Amino acid sequence: MNNLHAIIIVIQVVTALMIIGLVLLQHGKGADMGAAFGSGASGSLFGASGSSNFLSRSTGVAAAVFFAATLALSFIGSRPASTSGAGVMDQVTTPAKPATTAPGMPDASKPQNKSNEIPK
Repeated sequence: MNNLHAIIIVIQVVTALMIIGLVLLQHGKGADMGAAFGSGASGSLFGASGSSNFLSRSTGVAAAVFFAATLALSFIGSRPASTSGAGVMDQVTTPAKPATTAPGMPDASKPQNKSNEIPK
């Protein structure tokens, strides 16, 4: 389950970086006015109008993958922990016999005199 969690996190980080890059590559609304007067749009890599369609669709696909990865992470995170693996407290064992005290130290199993009581 941890491997699946790590893979989904990697997918989410990669798609987040893709979205950032694709948004930065897209032209703003002000760039369309310059393209209307023939500012070299025909010599671009994707043609006159191909870049905006390709980048918009790529951004949409990356956003859909990012959304799906987010839903998968929330689903995995909300599931209760499996009971097949032992927890930390399940591995604690109780001692078989009480611990012995060092010489000169009071025994914890015997009641001690309080300071305000007079010994008899």
